[in-house]
Amino acid sequence: MAEISFQNVTFESAGGEAHGYLSLPESGSGPGVIVIQEWWGLTEHIRDVADRLASEGFVALAPDLYGGRVAHDAEEAGRMMKQLPEEEGARLLAGAVDYLLASDAVTSATVGATGFCMGGGFVLALAAQQGERIGAAVPFYGVGQGVPSSYEGVRAAVQGHYAEHDRGYPVEKARLQEQQIRDESGAEVEFFYYDAAHAFHNDANPSGNYNADAASLAWSRAVEFLRTKVR
Repeated sequence: MAEISFQNVTFESAGGEAHGYLSLPESGSGPGVIVIQEWWGLTEHIRDVADRLASEGFVALAPDLYGGRVAHDAEEAGRMMKQLPEEEGARLLAGAVDYLLASDAVTSATVGATGFCMGGGFVLALAAQQGERIGAAVPFYGVGQGVPSSYEGVRAAVQGHYAEHDRGYPVEKARLQEQQIRDESGAEVEFFYYDAAHAFHNDANPSGNYNADAASLAWSRAVEFLRTKVR
């Protein structure tokens, strides 16, 4: 991994202060990408995702949607997710977009967004909310919390990564989502489906669903897509 630097940051959002984890590439500057957490919170895994993006040359910001809390089991994670109003999550993420676009370290006129599970849903909500300010939206199994009812505001190119054996978010719903985005937004849309289960990208997930082959392929596709679309 290329040498990176990281720091905890505070930024204005929704009339108050929000916090996040910022990872910078070795060069100190690059295209901006927002990394949106799973229902567990801003975990070491999500920080690692931000670091991996920084090693690829991006300025990666992972906002903390839970105010410093991290879930320790699925029951607690589900409860914390339900306690996060979708409107509040979207407002916090809007502040993250403002922060990156105002940063001297960010060289792009748009930002990318990627996220996982709940975060994947919020990726799509953010793209619908922010329009042309989002250059690329990359949801991983983003069906459920945070998913918008309409994609008419999406201007970002969308690349989705979904699991064929996802019992929580069935692949049929993902295919319907893919078609709805394409129909309503008119944006460039490509979805990939993997012979894997939910959370296949998370090598720290206690569910044990991590799939190294699927994760590696999805990650390489996502990085190249962000590199191409976020300018």
